[in-house]
Amino acid sequence: MAGWYELHQNEKGKFSFVLKAANGEVILRSEGYETRASAENGIASVQKNSPNAASYERSDATDGRFFFNLKAANHQVIGTSQMYKSAASRDAGIESVRSNGHSEVVKGGGA
Repeated sequence: MAGWYELHQNEKGKFSFVLKAANGEVILRSEGYETRASAENGIASVQKNSPNAASYERSDATDGRFFFNLKAANHQVIGTSQMYKSAASRDAGIESVRSNGHSEVVKGGGA
């Protein structure tokens, strides 16, 4: 089983999505979007950019944990990972997004 996207609308009407791995773990979170169409465009951007290793920006948080951002060709952040305890775990998270990001399955959606 491959990963999938879950599209949500919050109580303020903004849309966001997460990418989940086959085991159901969230591996990437988006920002908030004003419209469903914008969030769907964000998903399309993850699908396009996730296979490209150069699209990932590895970072260290001030508390010593590790995370990454997936960026589009225009260098805008498409999605952000969870916080990881080690750089190796972060790198495994990147590989999970690279292998699951192509998924065309989108669940949820709101209005």
